[in-house]
Amino acid sequence: MSTPKTIQYPIDDFKSGESWRLFKIMGEFVEGIDGLHDLGPAVSIFGSARTAKGHPDYETARKTAACFAAGGYAVITGGGPGIMEAANLGASEQSGESVGLKIALPFEEKGNAYMTRSLDFNYFFIRKVMFVKYAQAYIIMPGGLGTMDEMFETLTLVQTRRIRKMPVILMNREFWTGLIAWIKKSLAGNGLISPEDLDLFSLVDTPEQALEIVDSFYKRT
Repeated sequence: MSTPKTIQYPIDDFKSGESWRLFKIMGEFVEGIDGLHDLGPAVSIFGSARTAKGHPDYETARKTAACFAAGGYAVITGGGPGIMEAANLGASEQSGESVGLKIALPFEEKGNAYMTRSLDFNYFFIRKVMFVKYAQAYIIMPGGLGTMDEMFETLTLVQTRRIRKMPVILMNREFWTGLIAWIKKSLAGNGLISPEDLDLFSLVDTPEQALEIVDSFYKRT
């Protein structure tokens, strides 16, 4: 009977690598909390990095951020181009706090020029925690897979009561109508979500409508 071969791994390479990764994760959490703990009331605005300046969605994001900044809210974005840039621009135009939570990606440009506060992250999940922890509302502009991921994760956290209930606002009825119809027909219609889950989000077209929803939710005057 032959002796089984022993597989040789680099000494402690895997284990030590995982251990150091935990320290990096803890470090990013600490930096995020230190950088945002004094932020005050804020809204997180999400949307496509590919939306060009001058596009209607870009202008809507800029006006929405300006509206919230004028209303006393800080604006949090991913700190990149497109909708994120528009929102940071709108907040800065009102001399509001304009926050960018940047992620290291090989195919995106460096952060936009309109941030008053900027943090860098290597881990998506830590960045998401910061978006949720320091925002009183989510404003979701038209976007791609990343935007959908952020939207559905937030709705799931609210639905399962893992985070406090907060306004989740979808901007641009025309863009979202098809998805909402699918959710109603295929998810609610087949009993995969509860009918009341459809109340977890609001659908609006104007910055003023979004601000009114958030102010009313928190009974701000």
